[in-house]
Amino acid sequence: MNLNDRRRKLLFAGLVVVLAAIGVYLTVAAPAGEPDGADARPGGAPATSAPTGPASPPPGIEGTVAPGDFDIYRLLPFSRQEFATAADLAQRFVAAYGTYRFDETPQTYTARLSGLATDELGAQLERDAATPGLLEERRRNEVVAESTATLDQVRNIENNSVVFVVTGLQKVTKGGRESSDSRRYAVTVAREGGSLKVYAFQPADVGQAGDTG
Repeated sequence: MNLNDRRRKLLFAGLVVVLAAIGVYLTVAAPAGEPDGADARPGGAPATSAPTGPASPPPGIEGTVAPGDFDIYRLLPFSRQEFATAADLAQRFVAAYGTYRFDETPQTYTARLSGLATDELGAQLERDAATPGLLEERRRNEVVAESTATLDQVRNIENNSVVFVVTGLQKVTKGGRESSDSRRYAVTVAREGGSLKVYAFQPADVGQAGDTG
């Protein structure tokens, strides 16, 4: 090997060592968290995120309507207490309407409804219960009926009344045989003399207007 070849090899080895040292330096000196080439944004502009927090209400609106704070009763003609009282009244009325015995008088039957219904409706129910054919049929077959009731929905709300849909489940003993029957009623509860009373009712599939004036 001549001198020139030996010098060339030494020079090449020196360059390799220098390049390796530069690579190590660049790796160690790079700042932590620096994005690589794939994530870097053009021009070094920082990434922006979408704004958070509630949007400001438009002009003329004092505040947005929050579901958790919304009180629907302040927009309705009945308070929360009145709605609860009316719903309970409709439910108890349907249960009492479907409960009767063959050995009780029409007056006894309607007395259970008198505190729930208006005087006009109570009088109509008493006339219906006193129908001769109905009384005879119940006595002949020793009919005993017991009813329960459940609320289904609010059908209509007016300034002075609210209509509930109520399901009555009736268990009947007739001629020694037991059976059951389910019927849905539209029950109108209205204000009368500072209190709430059942103003009208009929089968739910007929429909019913609610306001009493």
